[in-house]
Amino acid sequence: RDKNFMKNLINGKNILVTGGTGSFGYAFTNHLLKNYKPKKIIIFSRDEFKQYEMQKKFPIKKYPVLRYFIGDVRDKDRLRRAMENVNILIHAAALKQVDTAEINPMEVIKTNIFGAQNIIDLSLDLEVENVIALSTDKASSPINLYGATKLCSDKLFVTANNIKGSKKIKFSVVRYGNVLGSRGSVLPVFLKHKDRKYFPLTHRDMTRFNITLEEGVNFVIDALKKNKGGEIFVPKIPSFK
Repeated sequence: RDKNFMKNLINGKNILVTGGTGSFGYAFTNHLLKNYKPKKIIIFSRDEFKQYEMQKKFPIKKYPVLRYFIGDVRDKDRLRRAMENVNILIHAAALKQVDTAEINPMEVIKTNIFGAQNIIDLSLDLEVENVIALSTDKASSPINLYGATKLCSDKLFVTANNIKGSKKIKFSVVRYGNVLGSRGSVLPVFLKHKDRKYFPLTHRDMTRFNITLEEGVNFVIDALKKNKGGEIFVPKIPSFK
């Protein structure tokens, strides 16, 4: 029954993924192509090289439902063009390097906060049906700028449900931990040190919440299935020292 419900939810729909050339975008696109029949999957991101690389894995000739769209969530006009006739939007675009955010605070604010508001404004204008924003455990009681911008973003998406009026739209957030092996994750750093006698830790007592890419994708699919609007979905996941 769940499978039929999800097929009705996704099949024949136009789906846009911001930050679609990231690790999550690859895995989510692969999952959709294998399990569903969407009308269109729009990969929206600002890096032409990453789009070129992704097109080698998912060529349009083999997957005619795919569209590759160069653009930045900061650019509202370009975003509007990409979002026309979109039914489902997965917002995965973010600047997420913690140390980079401390040195370039305004750049991170522009993408993570102003970009989120652009998504909300246009989703309301263009009658998107379901918006899921990806967040992070660092948004809970943040101690760095990256976490603070994602907390702001989460607040924007949750409260967007208060201004939708009679529009048939839902805004929800999924907040999970470090995706093992994703671009920028700590795992590749640790693997480089496997033949040495130490790991470079921030603090010896620190722990990290970890989730696999597949678990992350399934969690977003689950949120699409269950959300009513206004939720921050937090999975129970293991924490490693």
